[in-house]
Amino acid sequence: MLDNINQIDLFVLVVWGVIFLVLAYKFVQAICLVPTKSAYVVERLGNYRCTLEAGFHALIPFVDRVAYVQDLKEETIDVPPQECFSKDEVNVEVDGVIYIQVVDPVKASYGITDYRFAAMQLAQTTTRSVIGTLELDRTFEERDLISAKVVEVLDKAGEVWGIRVHRYEIKNITPPLTVKNAMELQVNAERERRAILAKSLGDKQSRINRSEGLKREMINISEGEMQRRINAAEGKSEEITAIAQATGDSIAKIAVAISQPGGEQAIEMQLKEQYLLQMEGLSKADTKVILPANLLDFDQWLSSLGMTKT
Repeated sequence: MLDNINQIDLFVLVVWGVIFLVLAYKFVQAICLVPTKSAYVVERLGNYRCTLEAGFHALIPFVDRVAYVQDLKEETIDVPPQECFSKDEVNVEVDGVIYIQVVDPVKASYGITDYRFAAMQLAQTTTRSVIGTLELDRTFEERDLISAKVVEVLDKAGEVWGIRVHRYEIKNITPPLTVKNAMELQVNAERERRAILAKSLGDKQSRINRSEGLKREMINISEGEMQRRINAAEGKSEEITAIAQATGDSIAKIAVAISQPGGEQAIEMQLKEQYLLQMEGLSKADTKVILPANLLDFDQWLSSLGMTKT
């Protein structure tokens, strides 16, 4: 009987120990340290009570509990590849990434079961609908349009879900292999066309530049020749003017000298001297000279003397 009493006491001690541990665990669990950029949604007896922000908080054990923990930092969600048909019925594979952030922890907890999965599904359906309105060539050019449309649709849904969609980026748009090969051929043909056009334009410009250069050279040469002739004519004119001026000055000086007493005799003597010098030169040359009968009459000699070559 003593053994039974000891067993009962031991059992009671174990029970109280378990109760104490549970109470201690609950009291410890009631102390919440919420980190930065996080939010704890607290329920009291199954009903929403409050949202705990960053810092130290104490809850009532067995009454309050943290039902949801929401991360308030911006996060990325990969949108898996999906097949879409363009307006010209070409099947392309599209994938992307969403950048979202929880702005209302309560709506993110109670407004939808899984906002990440919902945002991904909505992004896929919106992408399919937008690509269905575009031709294949435009799908590569209108990525911004597709992204803007997805963000617009997700923002409307995000008001209910308590999230904000910052942006949606398309990572890849992959067409079928046959279409890809055809597009590569088209791109190569376009590059060759541009190369030929650029070469022809370059050759045209080169010819224009050469002709402009030749034209400018000929103009410069003609202008240079014209200026040279003008300069030569002006120089010749100045030379003639100078000679005429010098000749006039010389004649004027001779006239003044003649008008002086004995001037005529001096001039006559100078002319006779020059004539005799000329006669001296003729006598040395192979020339016949006819002289007057009276060699002493120098005046008759000067007036009648002539020269002939044999």
